[in-house]
Amino acid sequence: MAAAGWYRLAPAPAPAPQSEMFALVLGTVQDGGLPQAGCYTPRCEAARRDPYYVASLALIDPNAERYYLVDATPDLTRQLDLIPGEAFRRRAQARRPFDGIFLTHAHIGHYLGLALLGREGLGISRTPCYCSPAMAQYLSSNGPWSLMVSEGRLYFPAVGMNEWHRVDDALSVKLIPVPHRHEFSDTVAFVFRGPSRSLLYVPDIDKWEDWQVRVEDLVREVDVALLDGSFYSPSEIPGRDIEDIPHPLIPHTMDLLQQAVRDGNRVVFTHLNNTNAALDKGSAAATRVAQRGFEVAQAGMRFGL
Repeated sequence: MAAAGWYRLAPAPAPAPQSEMFALVLGTVQDGGLPQAGCYTPRCEAARRDPYYVASLALIDPNAERYYLVDATPDLTRQLDLIPGEAFRRRAQARRPFDGIFLTHAHIGHYLGLALLGREGLGISRTPCYCSPAMAQYLSSNGPWSLMVSEGRLYFPAVGMNEWHRVDDALSVKLIPVPHRHEFSDTVAFVFRGPSRSLLYVPDIDKWEDWQVRVEDLVREVDVALLDGSFYSPSEIPGRDIEDIPHPLIPHTMDLLQQAVRDGNRVVFTHLNNTNAALDKGSAAATRVAQRGFEVAQAGMRFGL
């Protein structure tokens, strides 16, 4: 059971209609996880008893028994347990858990989990991986990921930027380049469109103002937006310069999107760092987020598509 006062799993939602596609939140914290290595704050100590998972989604079509993974995190083994239904377990045992994998970029929380699907782990059968050409090239050229490619476990469908790509008869995706630290690959956001609704996923960005699109406009075009909420305050990482790991602060994002939220658009913060006070239910930061009509993601949340 979660310690009192801490966000953990979302309350069990009503079962989605059998025919309804939905996005399932598999994790909500920044790449280093919670607890994070070398962190012994009360937040990390509580999370050692009840850990959080790194930011990720599953896209699930129960009627068609289709499953997609959005970012492959180091917590993937436990995150798979959050995906409901015997159909998924049968598929995993048959080494074909996913109909596709979507990767935003090559920072540790977003692709290291692929290794758990390779030869030393699950050993998945041939699976499409949707990402930018630069990310595909990085995976194809660097081990151990390159072994997954050469063994035929991963392949990369051609997906253009800023245009809709039909994934299957119920799901479409658009990749949008995002300004973010490009040490190994570039970075993309995903817009997913299902039969009824749409979802924007931007777990990492340096600055909204540097983006080629206005986040205010994009949020109004979708039903729900899961956005980078890494930090609440610039002073929350003692001994480190936050400029070395730039992300928009939650209060700034709320200022930009306040009118959209007042107008009924849903904005949910994900990818929270272990130092972020908005993780603490009842904290001043979490209270302010809720008062302004925004949300903090919790593993287990569902968004209909």
